[in-house]
Amino acid sequence: MRLIHLSNLTNRDASVEVASLPAPKAPKLGIPGRDIQFRRFLATGDEGRHERLQQRFGEDYAQALIDGDPEVDLERAGRHLGDTDRVYLASDGEILHSTGKMVEIIFAPDGSEKSRKDPVDTPANVAEEIPIRWTKGRFKKRDAVRRFAFQRVMQIRHVDGLTYDFLYAMAKELHEADELALLGAGADGRQPLIFSMNATAYRAFLEGRIDGSKYQLLLHLSQLELKRPAPAAEV
Repeated sequence: MRLIHLSNLTNRDASVEVASLPAPKAPKLGIPGRDIQFRRFLATGDEGRHERLQQRFGEDYAQALIDGDPEVDLERAGRHLGDTDRVYLASDGEILHSTGKMVEIIFAPDGSEKSRKDPVDTPANVAEEIPIRWTKGRFKKRDAVRRFAFQRVMQIRHVDGLTYDFLYAMAKELHEADELALLGAGADGRQPLIFSMNATAYRAFLEGRIDGSKYQLLLHLSQLELKRPAPAAEV
């Protein structure tokens, strides 16, 4: 069970459970009474790659393909493929091997490389002694979905009767206000949430829903704020 240390607006705090929502089942493909199975077959081997054919027949090898089908390996083409592993190749076709060293590369918005450095371990901060806090950021739901791109949704759940009351009160307040509350970690309550060592840091927005005595508290996680692009300069 993964725990999150959470406080409310009155600075009452508790450790409660947080879990990812189950993914919806994918639609089942097929026709009534029958299932569809997907299979993969080998089209060609290494000798059928464009670079290898260029080496054998030159830049223009169209006629060679017409005359002799050199790209077809009759011993292997058409074989059924089972489980496979992904292999990365260099431009000359040689297999690339990992060096075991991780490098953190920072890119500018235009895609150019700004810097690179050795990565630094980033600890999780959702179950620390200092609880996650509500910030002053509150957003109407209709505004939040237009302003932020949400990548993940997690559910906060009670672990006993006391934390049920604690979380239900949060859900009720947000439900009635039709708002999302921005949460923050750390001593200043402004840090993004990190759920495990070296995991992605997210801005977290808390949504509450109630239905009688039932409640649902959802954490909507985002890394991207949507901004209107600057107007194009007049020519």
